Amino acid sequence: MSILAMNSTEGSRQIRKTVIVYLILTAVAIAVANIYAQFSHGVRSAAMTLMFLYPLLGGAVFYFTLGLIVPRISDRRNYRLYYNIYNSSIAVLTVGSLLKGILDIAGTASGYVLLFQVAGWGGAAAGLVCLIAMIFKRRELS
Repeated sequence: MSILAMNSTEGSRQIRKTVIVYLILTAVAIAVANIYAQFSHGVRSAAMTLMFLYPLLGGAVFYFTLGLIVPRISDRRNYRLYYNIYNSSIAVLTVGSLLKGILDIAGTASGYVLLFQVAGWGGAAAGLVCLIAMIFKRRELS
């Protein structure tokens, strides 16, 4: 096995692990929504029912596509900065959706739910800017 093949395997393993973790989080989000609906006498909220879309589309599908387009992205410099910012924003969006669902089922509202949305989408945009800057900076050097 050559060094090039080992590096390629290591980078794709990191992406594959991230996709698997996001798929597990998607299953957990679906389970939480269904369990909560059982204890809320069948009352459901669209925000809670659809909160699984953040880890599924923003996490698993996104990283799967990223791994196909840029296979060794995790080997690049500053990848960890992008990774932490983007994943934190997906977590904020998911928790914000859960909180909105709980408040909807309880029949109340809060202004703090908007802060989750603003922080989550802002963090996702910042993470994507870091990703794009990392990709273009790498191409200029090579």
